Amino acid sequence: MDKPLSKQALAIIKKMQQNELTESVIYREIAKFAKGEENKKTLLRLADEEEAHYEIWKNYTGIEMKPQKRKVFKFKMLARILGFTFAVKLMEKGEETSQKEYSIISKEVKESIRIAEQEEEHESALLQMLDEERLQYVGSMVLGMNDALVELTGSLAGFTFAMQNTRLIALSGLIMGISATFSMASSEFLAARSEGRTDAMKSCCYTGVAYLITVALLIIPYLIFSSENYMYALFSMLAVVIFIIAGFTYYISVAKGERFKPKFLEMSLISIGVAVISFGVGILAKHFLGVDL
Repeated sequence: MDKPLSKQALAIIKKMQQNELTESVIYREIAKFAKGEENKKTLLRLADEEEAHYEIWKNYTGIEMKPQKRKVFKFKMLARILGFTFAVKLMEKGEETSQKEYSIISKEVKESIRIAEQEEEHESALLQMLDEERLQYVGSMVLGMNDALVELTGSLAGFTFAMQNTRLIALSGLIMGISATFSMASSEFLAARSEGRTDAMKSCCYTGVAYLITVALLIIPYLIFSSENYMYALFSMLAVVIFIIAGFTYYISVAKGERFKPKFLEMSLISIGVAVISFGVGILAKHFLGVDL
């Protein structure tokens, strides 16, 4: 170093040094259970680069650091539950915010320009890791979840006014949802088989599981509220719909690099729109058919 670093630059470098060490450990930990040799190699290469950056920053601070255990644990759990692709891409998204910090310290530390360029290369390397099984079947999961959301949201909304009893609504929704799950899964299996795919069984399982989980989540509000509080159950169910759409859309936007807002708005409008129409159909059916449950 030619001259002492400013307090601002030193603070930024310490923060980066800590992040580089922690992320290096995270990559190594995820590499231990990530499937696929190419994925493991990429993760270990990224870990080596992060560790090298840590050593560079250590030359400026003169401080030996330890990894942040909570952050390591958090991303290990995310990788195990939601997949390593989602976990590492979510972590890399945090590095996008550090570009301003690189521009600040580049005036005092020329090496930071080279490190920033290497950090940008991480993203392109990670994009090549989209061969994780669960991401290969995202289309099947979207199909199952989306179909369940649209079909069951509409049906439950219609049942709500027609039956006005949460237990009857839950029973009807459960019977219909389970039947639809088997129907949807078998349709996906036959479609995959007709295309000559060898993964027809896996594809139908992903579709069926996504459909069944969605069914369960939408019916739960009708089991929680008392029989006469059917309107509370309806609004709670619609809130669950928005939550499911937001959660899954966020997952896809991170793991596959797609835009969050357009997809979220599209799916939300379709599901809520169908619910409103079905609720109106329930009112009309009850009125004109004269059925009183």
